[in-house]
Amino acid sequence: QGLKPIVSTESSALIFGTTTKLASDLPATDSFLGKNKVPDLQKLFQKTDGLPVHLKRGVPDKLLYRTTMALTIGGTIYCLVALYMASQPRNQ
Repeated sequence: QGLKPIVSTESSALIFGTTTKLASDLPATDSFLGKNKVPDLQKLFQKTDGLPVHLKRGVPDKLLYRTTMALTIGGTIYCLVALYMASQPRNQ
């Protein structure tokens, strides 16, 4: 009689009866309904106006940058004050 395989060697039935669709089979109108903004953004970011990339989009970028810098400086000062207070002996 010999050894019998534990797992069946027969192919199992399909779980999902539908086939997958390729992206090339889909209609072009369903895949993307907006305007491609990449060429416009490339022109904006590659312009040689002396500004760093993270400030090229104007006021929102400046506001985000300044807020980040303020929070970073504030957090550093807070950590230094907490370290100074922790290093002092307690008065009894």
